[in-house]
Amino acid sequence: MRPAAHRLRRLAWTLLWLAALFALLAWAWGRPFMASPRMLWDVSRAPPPAMLPVPVDGVRAKQIADTFGAPRDADRTHQGVDIFATRGTPIRSATRGVVVAVRDSGLGGRQVWVLGPGRERHYYAHLDDWAPGLSTGQVIRAGDVLGFVGTSGNARGTPPHLHYGIYGAQGAYDPLPLFRAGAASTTVR
Repeated sequence: MRPAAHRLRRLAWTLLWLAALFALLAWAWGRPFMASPRMLWDVSRAPPPAMLPVPVDGVRAKQIADTFGAPRDADRTHQGVDIFATRGTPIRSATRGVVVAVRDSGLGGRQVWVLGPGRERHYYAHLDDWAPGLSTGQVIRAGDVLGFVGTSGNARGTPPHLHYGIYGAQGAYDPLPLFRAGAASTTVR
């Protein structure tokens, strides 16, 4: 009888520890320090957006030229659209998500990457500057300011603009149809 009682007591302690661990995890999940993992969980389960707002203040979808796939130097193509505006115009996140990179490097110059719904990466490049306090790991809501229109990276010498790209599971795809769908949904008929 002693071995059975010992096993039963051991099982009871194991279940008690598991219940305490589960309660601790449930409590932690709701805390502010878990905002980024909660958002990552949310956007990883959400479908990619079917429509998006134009991420540059004051610019409408019909003002954007479809340059996706246009030839560029060194055997590459344009993997996004350029949205022209006055230097310093606010750039807003087109989706909710988590900032996965804030950097100043390469062709994009000052850039921000946001992991959004459907695990798609939204690329904002050629910024003049970032929004104050913007940092990697920050939770972003659609409409939050990420930075300001500029000419950093290989855009030096061109009119100020935002290069915006979306990278899904199959690579880059044209965001302009999503802007147009977003514009059509807000049009009063």
